[in-house]
Amino acid sequence: MRGLKRSSGKRVSPLAGKDSVFFDLDGVIYRGPDAIDFAVESINQISLPVAYLTNNASRTPEQVAHQLAGYGLQLRPEDVVTSPQAATTLLASMIPAASTVLVVGGEGLLEEVSQAGFVITDSADDEPVAVVQGFSPEVGWSQLAEASFALQRDPSVLWLATNTDWTIPVQRGVAPGNGALVSAVHLAVGRLATFAGKPERAMFDVAADRLQVSAPLMVGDRLDTDIKGARAAGMSSAVVLTGIDQAKQILAAGDDQRPDYILDDLRQLHQPYPDIVRSVDADEVHTVEVGKAVVRRKGHVVRVARAGEAIDLLRAGAACIYDSGLKIFGLDVDPQLYEGA
Repeated sequence: MRGLKRSSGKRVSPLAGKDSVFFDLDGVIYRGPDAIDFAVESINQISLPVAYLTNNASRTPEQVAHQLAGYGLQLRPEDVVTSPQAATTLLASMIPAASTVLVVGGEGLLEEVSQAGFVITDSADDEPVAVVQGFSPEVGWSQLAEASFALQRDPSVLWLATNTDWTIPVQRGVAPGNGALVSAVHLAVGRLATFAGKPERAMFDVAADRLQVSAPLMVGDRLDTDIKGARAAGMSSAVVLTGIDQAKQILAAGDDQRPDYILDDLRQLHQPYPDIVRSVDADEVHTVEVGKAVVRRKGHVVRVARAGEAIDLLRAGAACIYDSGLKIFGLDVDPQLYEGA
């Protein structure tokens, strides 16, 4: 069963055996305008090739690289992989060259679609053969309406969205993301979009091809995009608790969203990851130990036997729940495993 490394007898860091590291941005490196504690220093210590994968379609790779460099990261624009890049790769395989495309989104998406040789419009009256939708803080009702008109006018019009992120973390809190905007159009037209960004594997393939690597570690803060996408692409993954998903979401993760590693912050990329020690006694009590934390399960009841460090308790609880083979709603879970999350 995948999801959380098993005991190996030798403690190594999450970077051991990897040939590269892919990082999400929002909630991992920064939140709003501010860098997250320890993120920049930890990334600059990595000796492997690094790529930065963002579902945010509002900015160009050059703009993203400039922002990251401002925090002190050492990178080039080519190290940034965006959902518009994945979207235009898909678009080129689905419609004729130089087709007219209605673009809903920001500068990053407009630039990629233009560079791919397509004719850009913002009006359904120009009879576009495709609608491409990405996030931008400036996207409003009129742009969403034009997308709806184009999709209603001709059922053969392709609808491609850069990503499904329902929310984005910003300095003041959590705000609606591209998934929410796509949902608004979906409710108007009764159709489903094709997606290009995380969790679809197109972005992961673009990053792996660009770096010429085969064993990356994907580090993200969202199970439904970063971790699910890495799992689908056959890559190792680590969730970091500096962004969207916290203990409750990690404990409840389905089979396709379970991380290999759970980290408090990016410093733990360089630290030996604790062994997950499993045992079963004669009474069918399943015990999981991580560091000093101990969690036990008998039947559908999951209880904390010893708390230890908070991060180790979460790791032990997640392993115990994942090993059960049961859905979270079928388990009686000790609130101590997620209190405060």
